[in-house]
Amino acid sequence: MGERFRLVLPVYLPTFLLAFGQGMLVPILPLYALTFSDSFSLASLVVSAAGIGTVLADVPSGVLLDRIGRRRSMMIGTISIAICTVGLALATTYWLLIAFRLIAGVGTALWNISRMAYLAESTAPHARGRAISTFGGISRFGTFAGPAVGGLLGTFFGLQAPFYGTAALAFAAAIVSFVYIRESGPVARKPKHLRWAILGELARSHWRELLTAGSAQVFAQMIRQGRQIVVPLYGASVLGLDVAQVGSVVSLSAAIDMSLFIPAGMIMDRFGRKFAAVPSFAVMAVGMALIPLAADYTGLLIAVAVIGLGNGLGSGTMFTLGADLAPPEATGEFLGLWRLIGDLGATGGPVVVGGIADVLSLEAAALTLAGVGALSAVTLSVFVKETLAPESKAIVKVG
Repeated sequence: MGERFRLVLPVYLPTFLLAFGQGMLVPILPLYALTFSDSFSLASLVVSAAGIGTVLADVPSGVLLDRIGRRRSMMIGTISIAICTVGLALATTYWLLIAFRLIAGVGTALWNISRMAYLAESTAPHARGRAISTFGGISRFGTFAGPAVGGLLGTFFGLQAPFYGTAALAFAAAIVSFVYIRESGPVARKPKHLRWAILGELARSHWRELLTAGSAQVFAQMIRQGRQIVVPLYGASVLGLDVAQVGSVVSLSAAIDMSLFIPAGMIMDRFGRKFAAVPSFAVMAVGMALIPLAADYTGLLIAVAVIGLGNGLGSGTMFTLGADLAPPEATGEFLGLWRLIGDLGATGGPVVVGGIADVLSLEAAALTLAGVGALSAVTLSVFVKETLAPESKAIVKVG
């Protein structure tokens, strides 16, 4: 509990502010994008553009982390997100939407890598699962409350209103990070060319982990991010739900999701990371397969409730796995590669959904994501080693 309390102001509070703001955009962004183009593929590209920016910036952010520091990285990242979110509300063309989302994605990469490194360096292995699952639970709490608020703001004040709210919360997160973050690692530890050289060495020495665990990470993030566009589009386009109803559906899933972060952390630290991760993505796959069977609001609620249950069981699992695998001498570089792998999956999720929805149907897109979730569970179960050491399990049992 002590370690987690120390993380409240530097990590958990700004995480909540950013998650709440991003949650407000979940039911809004796909619908807002459709006002610029009536193509599902183009709307999906707006959603995934931030992920593309993040993918492009993940590895450079990891390399720069020890040169500019955790605190400065968090500040630059959160302020970039805030400015670009205001830009989304003021955009007049589809391509401006894409540009602002891309730049916001770069800011997200800086924020993600810096907070991952800070958490990895600030927690012991036997407590890491609980600390990171708490982080995941706080993110999910923001996702729970955010969509309903975003849906209401969009209904009563227009689709641009949630973007201004999200920007204000991102600025607040930047202020909190500035005040409370202290460097957890050295700054400018090695010359720039040596930091880039470390990437090649990491690829050679950790190729097996990056291939097996990395594949699971891709599949996991595809279903997690893909659900964010399948649910709003299916609810609005197939079932005819309004913005407020779509927001309430997403928030119900998030409510179930966030309620499980404490059990998820305990499972990871007591029994191992895989004991939480494998059931998580298997259950998510079942929930995603239920979406094409939903004929009304209630049916969609049931499907997303199952998805929320699965995602809650996996709170912080992939983050913890990456922190476990990261070598202490190259934390930033490894986490940059780890985030790159995951963000490729997160970016691909909406693109796959939009493409399949345009060519076939939203129902087919949901079933495809169900298969992706099953692949993640199988890959983790069969090919990925357990990263929690036996002695760490013993510490948890004694404590």
